[in-house]
Amino acid sequence: MADMSPLLRRTPRKSPAERTVTLIGKPDCHLCEDAEAVIAKVCGELGTPWEKKDITQDEELHRKYWEQIPVVLVDGAQHDFWRVNPDRLRKALGG
Repeated sequence: MADMSPLLRRTPRKSPAERTVTLIGKPDCHLCEDAEAVIAKVCGELGTPWEKKDITQDEELHRKYWEQIPVVLVDGAQHDFWRVNPDRLRKALGG
């Protein structure tokens, strides 16, 4: 039996550990706290690194996202805002 042609192989998807989740929010924001809890749980389960950015400390983020916070980015692309669905985030990360 011949090996499958390289042209027919699909490019491997990134594993959850190769992704990065970014939470953009601000202090004293209950939706941001809710989003952080979901992100911490899902990323913890999948081994995905995540970070938190404060729009009050970054003029560009404030200008871009102030009406949508909390905003969740996956690998720098906007994934969600206001409420984070754990199943949708898990699926986006490949988990």
